[in-house]
Amino acid sequence: MLIEIGHVEALFRYPVKSMGGERLETAELGWHGLEGDRRLAFRKVNDRTGFPWLTAGKLPDLLLFAPHRKDGAEGDLPTHVRTPDGQETPLFGEELAAEVGRRHGAPVQMMQFKHGIFDEATISVIAFDTVREITRLAGHDPDVRRFRPNILVRLLRPAPFQEDEWVGGVLSFGEGDDAPAVTVTMRDLRCSMVNYDPDSAASSPEVMKSVVRANQNTAGIYGTVTRIGRVEVGQTIFLRSAAATDEKTIRR
Repeated sequence: MLIEIGHVEALFRYPVKSMGGERLETAELGWHGLEGDRRLAFRKVNDRTGFPWLTAGKLPDLLLFAPHRKDGAEGDLPTHVRTPDGQETPLFGEELAAEVGRRHGAPVQMMQFKHGIFDEATISVIAFDTVREITRLAGHDPDVRRFRPNILVRLLRPAPFQEDEWVGGVLSFGEGDDAPAVTVTMRDLRCSMVNYDPDSAASSPEVMKSVVRANQNTAGIYGTVTRIGRVEVGQTIFLRSAAATDEKTIRR
């Protein structure tokens, strides 16, 4: 049984890992998440660990870099980046790598990946009520950009942290057997990224502390794409609960 839980309020894509994102009206949901999402990342040249990617956790200034695509350019990926100083530079240009490396204090190299670079899963979802409650506790205005989701949900039944109840279930975007769908795999364990103001990169530790106090350091969910298709702002979202999904599997 499908339960209507709300609708898509906003869609976000982050072409370069940890840089500023794009707000979209529609997006293609593929097997590796939203097309064009986190397909690029800066590699720390001298890093020999299993995770050599430069993130805003190490360089908060990355949030202030704004990737964009020149008019007439093909594809989903950006072609240029606007720096915090207002300079526009080619995405793969030496100037951009030098500027980011200067701020980081070590050399970096832009890398492109066919299937993207993700921390836990290819899709992240959060409800506006969850964002509002956390930021209220922290004494801030609600700003979903702190949480960097792909999909922001406006719930039919307003209450924070409902996403926890979706784990193990399936979210469908729109009606019909061919509607794009995401299986909810885990709660989103938060890191210090939520502390950073997207417009200034200033840190507010009270945001992370509020997540810890309010919901065991989790806010929103991660998911795996199980049916591809087009996702749009305004689409109705349905949940097939974990129990219903298990029963369907048993019957087969």
